Amino acid sequence: MRTYELMFVVDPRVSDEEVVTMTQDYKTMITAGNTAEVTAEENWGRRKLAYPINKVSEGKYVLFFIQSPDGKNTLHEVEHRMRQNDKILRFLTVRTDEDLKRASRRNAVPTPGGGGTPLVVDDPDDDDLDSGEEI
Repeated sequence: MRTYELMFVVDPRVSDEEVVTMTQDYKTMITAGNTAEVTAEENWGRRKLAYPINKVSEGKYVLFFIQSPDGKNTLHEVEHRMRQNDKILRFLTVRTDEDLKRASRRNAVPTPGGGGTPLVVDDPDDDDLDSGEEI
């Protein structure tokens, strides 16, 4: 199962009720094929943008956490509809399961012989006190 995060920024001139309706519509679209599931939804509210988009300096942020075995087909249609919606300033979909795998590989400490307990590396520059040292 692949996990995704889909964030979109709505024009701040859109009412809160309209944002809720839009959010429900996109959720329905994602879960329509019974293959994808929106596991969590966060409404971040109104926030300042890093730079103006279409002469707008604020936006209403919404974040979906999605699980799908085949995200390409499901999310492609949602992204297509978001591109056509003038009320959405920006959106971004990120596949997070790959990011988690990369991060765990990057943080993994090599083990001697490829198995067993992790190799402990003593850093000569660390400021930890050894037993017997005084402050």
